[in-house]
Amino acid sequence: MKRYLDLLKTRGVGRIMAAQLVARFPGGMLSLAFLLHIEQVYNSYGIAGLVLAATSIGQAIAGPLTTRWMGVWGMRPVIILTASICAVAVGTIALVEMPVVLYMVVGFIAGITNPPIQPAVRTIYPKMVNSQQLTPLFSLDASLQEIIWVVGPVVTTFVATQIGTTQAILVALVFLVLGTTWFVLSPEVSRVRIPRSRRRMGAVLLRPPVMLATAVGFLLVGACAAVEAGVVATFGHGDASAGIVLAIFSIGSLAGGLTFGHRPIDAWAIARRMAIVFVGLALASLILELWWISIALFVAGVGIAPALAAMFTITAASVKFSETAEAYGWIGTGQLIGAAIGSALAGFMIDAFLAPGAYWIAAAFAFVGVVVAAVFHKASPDLRGRDASPIPDTEPIDTLG
Repeated sequence: MKRYLDLLKTRGVGRIMAAQLVARFPGGMLSLAFLLHIEQVYNSYGIAGLVLAATSIGQAIAGPLTTRWMGVWGMRPVIILTASICAVAVGTIALVEMPVVLYMVVGFIAGITNPPIQPAVRTIYPKMVNSQQLTPLFSLDASLQEIIWVVGPVVTTFVATQIGTTQAILVALVFLVLGTTWFVLSPEVSRVRIPRSRRRMGAVLLRPPVMLATAVGFLLVGACAAVEAGVVATFGHGDASAGIVLAIFSIGSLAGGLTFGHRPIDAWAIARRMAIVFVGLALASLILELWWISIALFVAGVGIAPALAAMFTITAASVKFSETAEAYGWIGTGQLIGAAIGSALAGFMIDAFLAPGAYWIAAAFAFVGVVVAAVFHKASPDLRGRDASPIPDTEPIDTLG
């Protein structure tokens, strides 16, 4: 903990980390708020799912697109523009009753203008700390983001059930506006300028470490999405046990990140950490009792934040600074696609085999993640004793001959 406390004492680190957490807080609220609100309007979870699908497609497209723009126009203008449009779209869904097609269109707009806070802050981090502090900083970031997924759904459910679904969306909108404003006003955002990338869009994805992080991130988040569906199917929508179990899952991730996520990254780090996730998810499928699932998912959670930290670190150490934001954008897109596919497959398996089917899908995703990370371990650089900072961009300069 002393290592993390020292990090938070580094100038600006605590402030920028808190600001980005508040700005990203709607990530743990809006999907559930949209689901509850659209279902209430049309009395159909299927229609609500269509709106969420449109929103997710928008977010997946936005990942590499808006991050690329930050290298052209700068972080602050892009974040302000996207957040402003996103806020209008979210407010429209909350306050205006529309045909289903318009809900889908507005949901897509909200998704594609989701402000790129996460890739922005992960681009800023390497400029705030030295290379030895970078891995612990990514681990702390990956750990603390679990607060979003623990508290966000709880706040949304409470507001939606006790006050109304419109108000639940508006609460998320307040977090979006206030958090983004705090973030863009942070001095670190103006101090860091992303150079314009000279390569075509998508070229960074061909770098082996970025491809590995994108593929394993896809599998890891797909596993987590399947688990969420399985837990809800196990205990039901109206049972508080589902929320408790998912909170324990996130607490396991928080504990794992704070305990050993700061350890130096070697070529096998991602495979080892994904193996912890697989073991926990495999155990969860054996006995569908509250106490057993809670223990098993805590074990699985211990590997999640450290695995994410390893992915972020190898990405930062393997690309030019001008490409870091786009690289994180592609990783984020992979995770969104993984969540969508994991949820969908889990749903089909629940229909066919009841709740155990979702855990089988989750364990299968995690197992493939272990295999991919192990087979392609050479794509992950050994960063023990090495500088994990992004590769500097170099440009020709004029000299007097």
